[in-house]
Amino acid sequence: MKQNALPWRLLAALFLFTNCLIFAQNAGIKGQLQSPAAEAVGFATLGVYLADGGELKKAGASDESGIFELRGLEPGVYVLKVSALGFSNFIRSDIQVQANQQLDLGVLTLSGNAISLDEVTVSASRVMVEIKPDRTVFNVEGTINSAGSDAITLLRKAPNVTVDNNDNISVLGRAGVLLYVDGKRLPLTGADLTAYLQNLPAEQIDRIEIITSPSAKYEAEGNAGIIDIRLKRDKNLGANGSLNTTASQGKYHRANLSGTANYRNKTFNAFANAGLGDGKGFNNMNFYSRLNGLVQDEINNRVNDWGSYNYRAGMDFFLGKQHTVGVLVSGSENRRDSRLFNRITLAQQTTPDQIDSILIANTTEDNHRRQQTYNLNYRFDNADGRTLNIDLDYGAYRNGSYRYQPNQYYTGDESGLLTLVVNSFDAPSDIDIYTFTTDFEDKLWGGTLGAGLKYSKVVSDNTFLVYDEPNGVPVRDDRRSNKFRYDEQVYAGYLNYARALGKKWQFSAGLRAELTDAMGDLTAFLPQLEEPPVLFNYLSWFPSAGLTWQMSENHLLAFNGGRRINRPDYNVLNPFNNQISQLSYEKGNPFLRPEIVNNLELGYTLMNRYNLKLAYSKTTDQITRLIAPDEVDPRAGFITWDNLASQTILSLSVSAPVQVFEWWNAYFNGSASQINNQANYGDGAVVDVQAFSYSIFQQHTFNLPWAIKGEISGYYSGPGVWGGVFLYESNWGLNIGLQRKFLRDRLNVRLAADDIFYETGWDGYSDFNGLYSAGSGRWDSRRVSISLGYRFGNDNVKSRRRSTGLETEAGRVGE
Repeated sequence: MKQNALPWRLLAALFLFTNCLIFAQNAGIKGQLQSPAAEAVGFATLGVYLADGGELKKAGASDESGIFELRGLEPGVYVLKVSALGFSNFIRSDIQVQANQQLDLGVLTLSGNAISLDEVTVSASRVMVEIKPDRTVFNVEGTINSAGSDAITLLRKAPNVTVDNNDNISVLGRAGVLLYVDGKRLPLTGADLTAYLQNLPAEQIDRIEIITSPSAKYEAEGNAGIIDIRLKRDKNLGANGSLNTTASQGKYHRANLSGTANYRNKTFNAFANAGLGDGKGFNNMNFYSRLNGLVQDEINNRVNDWGSYNYRAGMDFFLGKQHTVGVLVSGSENRRDSRLFNRITLAQQTTPDQIDSILIANTTEDNHRRQQTYNLNYRFDNADGRTLNIDLDYGAYRNGSYRYQPNQYYTGDESGLLTLVVNSFDAPSDIDIYTFTTDFEDKLWGGTLGAGLKYSKVVSDNTFLVYDEPNGVPVRDDRRSNKFRYDEQVYAGYLNYARALGKKWQFSAGLRAELTDAMGDLTAFLPQLEEPPVLFNYLSWFPSAGLTWQMSENHLLAFNGGRRINRPDYNVLNPFNNQISQLSYEKGNPFLRPEIVNNLELGYTLMNRYNLKLAYSKTTDQITRLIAPDEVDPRAGFITWDNLASQTILSLSVSAPVQVFEWWNAYFNGSASQINNQANYGDGAVVDVQAFSYSIFQQHTFNLPWAIKGEISGYYSGPGVWGGVFLYESNWGLNIGLQRKFLRDRLNVRLAADDIFYETGWDGYSDFNGLYSAGSGRWDSRRVSISLGYRFGNDNVKSRRRSTGLETEAGRVGE
């Protein structure tokens, strides 16, 4: 891809200029809040304001001991405001902070007079990225450039996350990510997962949590860890809600409408959200291939027309102070109609300019996906460290896909039709998932002991019917049609223990065991094509450990390690051909083995703001995507899946939030990884690929006149490797946005422009087993969006009650 150097130089100049302006902001204030009876006042809300002008500079909360510490202040004079239920508002003025000073305010005593529920509490925007000991949190809500986006577009922007040309997701260079939504595993893969994420609007997402080294409490599936997409859910008392609408225009238009509603009191909490949308998009790809003495030049252009709706509703019943029962129902439906233009020219390598023939395969697709999930939850919490959580879940996923594909062969000058082969494909699939989970925690020996059990059952019924239509009448081709059933049961249990070792050290250790019993059963329509079922039965152990050292007030080291697994799923196990055209197809591999990875991570945090992470992973039997020539037809190539012997990744990531000026805040994230893929399949099919990749992401937020907030964000991704052998070139993108709030901040208007230089795309090549293929791709990433959002209800008082099931962080600071 030919890069326009000027915009990238502008990004680089902005980066260097920002770093030149950064000055020390190590000052802060700390203290402890107490009641008149000298009891700690925990979870109070604090705000630090400039004495001159009253601008909020820092927000925070006291911990359970009443201790607070607010860092990152410039030298100046401030006012501290404290708000806590059951106490009068506390204000302390004329707080003078010097450069690099950690001012200790000592013990602050709050008055015992109760405040009314309609008093104003301190509020502030969350930082875009939070680095915690076990996860990275990407706060989406309120980010201007998220307007008009969907979940998969947000994942492309998330720190340490990469989405390749086939929408495969990796973290820190490692593939095999497990996707969660609201703490529940999303059991979709491949095109089904992509369709779900593309139809989940950014306006419904609160934050994305990236857990690279999960503890034994989490299931061991997912080599790269877990990405948990947390949806919005109001935690204020009384009736609350919101309504959002977005219109977006690129080459084609998109629009969506979504809303949330919530009612919470001391007895129950009821909540719901729903959304609908429709739109159009395109995805264009070009490939140049050399195989078996032939040259192929392929154009593959797709236009998608889609519509969708989703809903989610539930209730939590508070049975006294310690018991909560919750129920949740969610569902979605998506229709996607596609038109695919596929054109392949064929020539001899010795005379590449003399075209022998041309294949044109213009395909129409009708895809329909519907899902429904149900959750029943019970939670016990004695408020003294003992908790019990029980979940029952059922999910039904129904997918339908029909394709009509005429394959037309023309002469080299496209003047005459040589042959016409018409095929159609009917490929419905039904997936049912049943899970039971129980987790228990209690205090033990000065720490916390956790234990739990989980049972999951996945049944996937897939039908693949191929029809020939020589005279316009479909006739089933029983040699190419089949049924494939995948039945998987996993029995799991874990123990986890964590405690502090003195004032500076903390450790955690856990062990998880998972027994997998699975069967892949292929049913052919011709007896001679029948194959015996492929059986999997194995017990795996997954240890994990973590150690944290608070070296001093401003320096923290954290070490984490663990072992994880990635099992092959139904999409990559089915061995029959999924035809893109007569010269290009995909097929699974029923003999894939599960891949095992061992991960080590070392993290360093400076002043609770600046973070560095060094990670190492070693994967055996890495499941990877390969491109190879067909063994029968010398003109054809196919995509399949196989196990690499090993994959080794060494990665480094750095993140830093910076306040350049009072009106200019910035965030920087950089990551780099060295990947080494190795495999030998015999007969010269060798994988020996080393690649160094890196990426830089930065976001700048500006407080402009007339209460307008501006945002500029951009990324640059260097060369790297996708799958086992596809080496890709660099790409980058730049987004801009404006935001203005009205009606006492209840109405939010956002205008955003994505990929304004249209450089978000991919270019690369693979050279494996006699097939060389170079390609490039573009999609409708350049868009302009306008979004309107309105909040209604009581937004002053948040519940202190820990909710159950999908959300256990009620009353988070800064929401």
